[in-house]
Amino acid sequence: MSLKDQITTDMKTAMKAGDKDRLAVIRLIQAAIKQREVDERIVLDDAQVLSVLEKMLKQRRDSITQFEAAARTDLADKEKAEVAVIQGYLPAALDAAELDAIVAAAIAESGATGARDMGKVVALVKPRVAGRADMGQVSGLIKARLGG
Repeated sequence: MSLKDQITTDMKTAMKAGDKDRLAVIRLIQAAIKQREVDERIVLDDAQVLSVLEKMLKQRRDSITQFEAAARTDLADKEKAEVAVIQGYLPAALDAAELDAIVAAAIAESGATGARDMGKVVALVKPRVAGRADMGQVSGLIKARLGG
């Protein structure tokens, strides 16, 4: 079953169960997917749906940081609940050792020697960790490895 089909099935399940909070988040996910499909005039595959979900996750995490800085715990809690639902559609996260091994392999594969080669390494790492790691964290790890 494709990721889009799974999201649609979960929406129907949430409707039947009367889970309004989960239903609202799933509808947001579907709207974001549909918007990208309409904008680009394509049908998204699972990898592209994952990128939409990652973008949504990043937006929610940024919002949580802003809300907590403004002492708006009510809004931060709402965003955290949305993060939990969105993360349910992402593959299992990589642990630190797996992530480190992927970065090390990409550095070796690209022949990167310094911070100026960071783009090459990121280009190799990004498809390997799609949906399984925060690219901000990955970027920091690559930068540290390259001595930047």
